[in-house]
Amino acid sequence: MNTKDSVKAIGLLSGGLDSTLAVKLLIDQGIEVTAFNMITPFCTCTRKGCKHEAGKVAKQFGVPVKIIAVGEEYIEMIKHPKHGYGSNMNPCIDCRIFMFKKAKAYMDEIGARFIFTGEVLGQRPMSQHKRAMNLIEKESALQGLILRPLSAKLLAPTIPEEQHWIDREKLLDIQGRRRLPQIELAKKIGVKDYPCPGGGCRLTDPQFAKRIKEALDFGEDSIRDIQLLKYGRHIRLPSGAKVIVGRNEEENKVILQYMNPEDIALEVIGTGSPITLLMKHKDDDDLRQAAKLCIRYSDIENKDSAMLKIKKANGCEKIMNLSISTK
Repeated sequence: MNTKDSVKAIGLLSGGLDSTLAVKLLIDQGIEVTAFNMITPFCTCTRKGCKHEAGKVAKQFGVPVKIIAVGEEYIEMIKHPKHGYGSNMNPCIDCRIFMFKKAKAYMDEIGARFIFTGEVLGQRPMSQHKRAMNLIEKESALQGLILRPLSAKLLAPTIPEEQHWIDREKLLDIQGRRRLPQIELAKKIGVKDYPCPGGGCRLTDPQFAKRIKEALDFGEDSIRDIQLLKYGRHIRLPSGAKVIVGRNEEENKVILQYMNPEDIALEVIGTGSPITLLMKHKDDDDLRQAAKLCIRYSDIENKDSAMLKIKKANGCEKIMNLSISTK
């Protein structure tokens, strides 16, 4: 019979409370844990991000961590989710399948025997109920190989439990959206200084969901396009061109970093001004409308006219004197 002494497992670690507890529970059962963290363009973690939090927890427990960043392949999944969206643009079931497939590939690579997560039954309405969990396991080719330590006693025994790699009696029966059981468990088993309880995904945010849907409708689906959705005010011009207006100095810097060769950046001279990015412009009318928006959100007192700096990604600059009729 197999013994726990030789059992490796992959733990999906976001760095949030639930996944942190799951890692601790399996370490305490003698499992050789390797943490796995997947960064998407839509994470809503702290400024330092999921990578930082996952690395911090892994270091705390002395376990190795594999961090992967996904981009174009993930965006394609967002555009055409087999199992549909949640209340906004969140394809939660397809996202979990995507993540588990990536984790399975790494599990096979290092010779681990199963995967575990911090998922709690009933915590998320779309992906954390029994039918969805079973579907995700099947489509990830991981049937019986995904252990959910926080809710295991409410679910069918997994292969790790049946093979006695894990003691089912030491697993838990937490369910629902309340975090109090997890907070109490953290105190009991000595997990301290944990980050935000939940983490999250921008795709569940109604305003961001509208922004990304509109961008995808216009074919703006590159990594650059998606990253820019997180910053500034976004205005679609009648021609289909897009204008992004920075809201503060930090956003101004980020917007400039994401300029493409065909983009134009505008800035009002001699006063506080947003960086205003014009993308996919067709003609001078688009440039004029972008200039008006730049002036509108600047600190200039007389908004009827202004001198603007027009800059391209290659460093070429020119000055534009714009007079706006108030009629």
